[in-house]
Amino acid sequence: MTGSEQTDDHEVGCLRILATTDLHANLLSYDYYSDRPDPTVGLSRVASLIDQARAEAEKTRASTVLVDNGDSLFGTPLAELPTRIGDPTQAAVPLAFDLLGYDAIGLGNHDFDFGIDVLSQTVAQMDCSVICSNVRALDPELSLPFSTTTIIHRDLHLGTSTRPIRLGLLSVLPPHTMKWGAYQLRDKVEIDQMVTSAQRTAASLRDAGCDLVIALAHTGLGPHDGEDDAENALKPLSMLTELDAIVAGHTHLTLPDGRHTFAKPVVMPGAHGSHLGIIDLFLTHSAQDGWQITDHSVDLKPIIKRGPDGTVQPQSPEQQTLTEALAPQHERTRRRMAQPVGGTAQSLHSFFSFVAEDRALSLAAWAQAAAVRPLLQNTVAANLPLLSACAPGKFGARSGPSNYTDVPEGPMYMRHVVDIQPFPNELRAVVVDGAQLRDWLEMSAGLFNTIRPGKGDQPLIDEDRAGHNFDVIFGLEYDIDVSAPPRFSSNGTLCDPQSSRIRNLCWQGAQVRDSQHFAIAVNSFRIGGGGNFAVPQNATRLPLPSVRVRDAICDYVAGRLPRDPLEDAPYPWRLRQMPQTQVDIFTGPDARAHLHELDPATHRVAGLTPDGFLKVVVSL
Repeated sequence: MTGSEQTDDHEVGCLRILATTDLHANLLSYDYYSDRPDPTVGLSRVASLIDQARAEAEKTRASTVLVDNGDSLFGTPLAELPTRIGDPTQAAVPLAFDLLGYDAIGLGNHDFDFGIDVLSQTVAQMDCSVICSNVRALDPELSLPFSTTTIIHRDLHLGTSTRPIRLGLLSVLPPHTMKWGAYQLRDKVEIDQMVTSAQRTAASLRDAGCDLVIALAHTGLGPHDGEDDAENALKPLSMLTELDAIVAGHTHLTLPDGRHTFAKPVVMPGAHGSHLGIIDLFLTHSAQDGWQITDHSVDLKPIIKRGPDGTVQPQSPEQQTLTEALAPQHERTRRRMAQPVGGTAQSLHSFFSFVAEDRALSLAAWAQAAAVRPLLQNTVAANLPLLSACAPGKFGARSGPSNYTDVPEGPMYMRHVVDIQPFPNELRAVVVDGAQLRDWLEMSAGLFNTIRPGKGDQPLIDEDRAGHNFDVIFGLEYDIDVSAPPRFSSNGTLCDPQSSRIRNLCWQGAQVRDSQHFAIAVNSFRIGGGGNFAVPQNATRLPLPSVRVRDAICDYVAGRLPRDPLEDAPYPWRLRQMPQTQVDIFTGPDARAHLHELDPATHRVAGLTPDGFLKVVVSL
């Protein structure tokens, strides 16, 4: 060994991992639903942070790797443009990722929303590696458009010399993706459990000569993350000795957050382009032990900060190279979203979805029923009452204070339809009895915290439950008693058989009987098992042709579908009154324009929170 090599053995090199996740195709700082700029989102702003982080690394002679952790290929009208109209040019997301020089992309559950064929078309346009380690084809003849793993080679600076290092990357996503995308994936692929798959794949990467193994784990923290089939398995993944660092995602949180600790470096950079995640791994090398991590640091770089009053303070400008490259697709997307559909005589928004009437939800439910009703003729459900189940698609929470449906009174355009129905779900119909119907609603009512009567300062919504799992079933009437504990846990198991939150469940003024049967129009996500609802997943299904919920809404607004009788039914649900009890809800600041819709005697505005939400105190 030479003297210089002996010196290098004791020198420290740095490998910098730059990470994004859950972009949902927010490539530009633009809200296509309201047709206006939005400085709180956008890969174009993260791109400036990437440039800065790379420049810092170059000064210190650190090597960099840029990765994305899934749910980034689709999600905004800009990303859907090529797949919707057959555009032969490079799609927006591949173009953006190529321009920024991504090294690898792990897949998330929403990347399968349009099916294997569309995913293949998108991935084929990318120069970087696209990986997923726990999705396997059932048919050996089916060619999946991604690799199981990838190995990235870098030269790491150690003092005056450099040494090659091999970085193995694996990627896992929740097995629940099979349920959520069942109509696209059934009989085509299998999805292995994340922890066992990651452990096995990491070992194979070690055997292949990798010096480090990094997991792009499209999963986060959750109440059931210790279970083998948990949707959020970040904790057990972080305990695997085979992994050196983890990029997490899926739950739209930011890590590190000062509250959670892990056995190894973990970063989760928010969602929609809110943050750039940075993991710095400091390494030494010796002939005996090879590469060893001696220290690490984990950081988050936000594109904005918020003042004490919740106001936005931009921290990162848009990168002009990216905005200029995407300008043609951006303008074409705006034109497509400006196509007229019809009109609405009142505003449609989701600011108060969990305490009051959501007229946007009502419109979607009516459209679903109007599209399904004629298709049930000459079926076993022809003479059954038809109901319609809908849940809000945009409700703030972890997606931020601007993530609400907000359609103004007046003309409606295509952008408003997508605002009401942001996901590409298809229509389905099932038959259930009264007992199943009640359990369906009980599962939905698990969204709420258990509220103590006569108390105040109580958040109404359980932050561990997703608002898109709050099914409202139109055509019924019922009260929700939030003083009772939830009957079902978030994973669908019966946790309190004696509890019942659903009270006074009625159809056309009469109590629903357990033996009574109903047909229900519902979307494919719920039928496929999305949200862990056992009833719709196991209910008797009715054959329907392929119809997207968005198309049904367009046809209903345009008058191509007849007015549905559900329009004459009262709004389905209300919170059961609890005297001298107050709860807190958190909504978008634009809700101020609609506060007149709430009873002034039952609510009080408490100002903006540090993260930009409008706090409203509601008396029950």
